[in-house]
Amino acid sequence: MDLKAIIRDIPDFPKPGIMFRDITPVLAHPQGLQAITKGFAEAFADRSIDYVIGIESRGFIIGAPVAQKFGCGFIPVRKPGKLPAAVHQVEYALEYGTDCLEIHQDAIAPGGKVLIIDDVIATGGTAAATGKLVELAGGSLAGYGFMVELLALEGRRSLPDVPIVSLVSY
Repeated sequence: MDLKAIIRDIPDFPKPGIMFRDITPVLAHPQGLQAITKGFAEAFADRSIDYVIGIESRGFIIGAPVAQKFGCGFIPVRKPGKLPAAVHQVEYALEYGTDCLEIHQDAIAPGGKVLIIDDVIATGGTAAATGKLVELAGGSLAGYGFMVELLALEGRRSLPDVPIVSLVSY
């Protein structure tokens, strides 16, 4: 399936000069989510995944069916104040300021192999912070999967040396 043909380009969103890559048409397509799930399952089939992490919030939509395909657990990584039990927290830099992500401290069994899934990798800050959360929680990072990669922003340079799979690149 040609996912790129279904992704909608929205110019000047959220501000002038930005070309927003809207994945919602892919999610609404009858075979769109199946194609994403299959793509990641095939790419990471040899990694013995114990957990899939989805990054808030579109990573939840994509990551949960990937976890189901692997027959493994799904773990949400959320913004502060959304998880009810004790958490690990990582702050990371944004273009103008900082943001923060959290994971339950007991989410990952020691040494559990974790695949991080998100919709888009741009500068890589969110994905790198999530990788640090995996480490804090005692997991082993097996790789990253992104539906869309914005190559010009070189987000991969922020990530550790693990397999990184992008289904669509711009």
